Amino acid sequence: MKFTATLLFCIGSLMLAATTETPAELSIRKAQLEIDKQPDHAPYYNSLAMAYARRARETSDVTFYEKAEETLQQSLKIAPGNFEARKVETWLQLGRHEFAKAVELATALNKETPDDLTVYGYMADANAELGNYPQAVEAAQWMLNLRAGNVPGLTRAAYLRELHGKLSGAMDLMQMAYDSTPFEQSEDRAWLLTQMSHLALAQGDLHRAENYAAGALGLFPKYHYALGVLAQVRQAQGRNDDAVVLLQQRFEAAPHAENLYALAQALEASGRHEEAVKAFAEFERKALLESKLTDNANHELIAYYVDVAHKPEEALRVAEMEIARRHDVFTLDSYAWALAANGDFARADAEEHKALAVGTKDAGILHHAEVIAARSSATASR
Repeated sequence: MKFTATLLFCIGSLMLAATTETPAELSIRKAQLEIDKQPDHAPYYNSLAMAYARRARETSDVTFYEKAEETLQQSLKIAPGNFEARKVETWLQLGRHEFAKAVELATALNKETPDDLTVYGYMADANAELGNYPQAVEAAQWMLNLRAGNVPGLTRAAYLRELHGKLSGAMDLMQMAYDSTPFEQSEDRAWLLTQMSHLALAQGDLHRAENYAAGALGLFPKYHYALGVLAQVRQAQGRNDDAVVLLQQRFEAAPHAENLYALAQALEASGRHEEAVKAFAEFERKALLESKLTDNANHELIAYYVDVAHKPEEALRVAEMEIARRHDVFTLDSYAWALAANGDFARADAEEHKALAVGTKDAGILHHAEVIAARSSATASR
């Protein structure tokens, strides 16, 4: 291992002592100053819009996407149809989980400029989320063909390797990406360490997972992604009370329905039943409000209706909405779980096999597949 969690924490603390602004905040301020000097220059608005989008990732505050969209309209007003503005628009569609629209936009941009690395990244992202894995792999490979060892290409390739069950290879690529990321890009490096923590946890290496997550929080304190994965480590260690504290912090930083669901589960695991019941009820309310939107907590809502509320009909209703939009492994798994809850084990088994065919080693999917296969076999033998 090339670093320790303690060293990373010290480095992060020194960086934060030098400036209280995050990389995205610095980019926002710089772009705003440039716009003040030259308010009719479209590229400055593109830079500001992208900085707002990056701030959305830092904070998980979706209002920054709205600011980005407003800023982007200024760019397009100055220079209608400019290429860079359309690239930012594609990124915003990805942020809103409008994956079908993102594919459409990215494909048009790719035809116009077939050697743009970023556009291939957007094609890889959107196709992966839709479950179009061959297209996603092809786009990620083009990124690496165009510029060997580029960080965006490495991270996309790593994610796709993970989806295909190649966890060690995914970790190798994430490490390469981390080693190639500039020191001052603290949020990017924290994000990469969080992904490495997730991969180490998936491999059953709790020590490395803990170190990576701690390192991410040292670089970017209270980083909501890192809080979430460290909470998973604590749960795997049997430290449920500690997991609750971390998940409460994450929900305060990023008050989204899916984060509340994880907190409710942790509260239940800690024996805090009454608090868990309240949290689950609030989760259901929040999740239903967004269930028809593309950016939703439908996977968690399906799990809630099957595993907690025991409302299989509601689970299937939500699952059918989601499967109409996308066919990634996680949506296939959620759909299969809802079908099984409604007693349709044959169809559930068929849908789960579609997810397994990709090669995923996700523990939740493997557990569901085992349960569904057993029930399907038992039903068929009657």
